[in-house]
Amino acid sequence: MNDISQLSKWNRDLSRAISALGSDQFFPSLIEAIRGQVHIDYPQIWLYHRDLPPQVLYHEIPAPALSSQVDTYLDGPYREDPFYQASMNQPRSKFYRLSRITAGKLRESQYYRDYYADTGTVDEAIYLSRLRAGNVINLCMMRLPQQGEFSEQEYETLYLLAEPVSELIKSHSEHDDFAVTHLIQPGINHQIDLAFRTFGASLLSPREKDVLELMLRGYGTDTSADRLGIALETVRRHRKSIYRKLDVSSQTDLFSLFINALTCLGEAAGDDPLRVYMAPAR
Repeated sequence: MNDISQLSKWNRDLSRAISALGSDQFFPSLIEAIRGQVHIDYPQIWLYHRDLPPQVLYHEIPAPALSSQVDTYLDGPYREDPFYQASMNQPRSKFYRLSRITAGKLRESQYYRDYYADTGTVDEAIYLSRLRAGNVINLCMMRLPQQGEFSEQEYETLYLLAEPVSELIKSHSEHDDFAVTHLIQPGINHQIDLAFRTFGASLLSPREKDVLELMLRGYGTDTSADRLGIALETVRRHRKSIYRKLDVSSQTDLFSLFINALTCLGEAAGDDPLRVYMAPAR
């Protein structure tokens, strides 16, 4: 495809994404537009906030890979993710590539040993949008071995698309339905620590509550065991009990339940917001 045809396709595809702003079709439309220019695998949209667990807003990850790609990531390694760290530390760019942000030393990192080596990914890049109140959205694009790493031409293409992609994500986030449902609003940050300390207290034992708080703060099983001074197997047993009592089956479900229960902090008045959230509607 020549340059004019490629530009024409981008304009058509981007127009579809623009028309989908504020709707559930925005993220898939935007990803389709990017895919029309460069092949990407396992696209994911992540919402980051310094004081809360990450949320995956949208993904196209096949079911067999979902656990290794998302649940394992949420079980602590996300704190070591160079993209997460860049997002939380005053990012200056709207586009990052993993091999460049790690200066070619990814394989030497704890993040690689704990998580990335098992993803089957050979390259990754993100578009980054800084929002208000410390919220950051990343559009994550992976490459699997079948396609190989991004070529320099593909990298340059992705780089050139960064400005409109980042700004469109920001515009989408400002639609009322999206902002109310997903974003931490200014002024609520001081309540987040209270939520960590009270969420699930009405349903769990004190020790299970300790384990849950560390899970929500992004600490993995090993670190939780060290911090609590208990055996690794004891932490695993508590985690299984927490999942059962809270009726969730994955780290993703747990974090979603926590985020949803935040809306009940005021009504809970210092008590467990989950009890209010799960109470039958009157």
